[in-house]
Amino acid sequence: MVMNLENYFKNAKAYILPETFAFIKSKKPDPHAFATIQDDKEITVIVDLKKVKKKDVIQRENNWKVLTLDIVFPMNVCGVTAKIADCLAKAGVTIMPIAAYSRDHFLIKKPDVQKVIVALKGIGIKVDIL
Repeated sequence: MVMNLENYFKNAKAYILPETFAFIKSKKPDPHAFATIQDDKEITVIVDLKKVKKKDVIQRENNWKVLTLDIVFPMNVCGVTAKIADCLAKAGVTIMPIAAYSRDHFLIKKPDVQKVIVALKGIGIKVDIL
């Protein structure tokens, strides 16, 4: 069954967390991180800049904000990340998507917050800054 994404985005909400995050290639997982992604090649940690454990950092990129879509999509809905990526790419915004079980998150650079708010409003998503 094909779902119309516009129906999900119309009058939808998203929010941006107040913290500013580091996107880190790490020596080990961090239990206090917003997210840890571990595969057979590397460990990625997304953590509040104030909580970075410098001794574990291999590489890092600072000044990311976390944008969360406050929309629960059924597992059979296709194209959510593509629609958001296309919308934000047209606005010149770099993203790093993270899919959780029932919410989608996107890392965006801190200077792009206002561009994100305007771009997502254009597809029906209201963004709040917490």
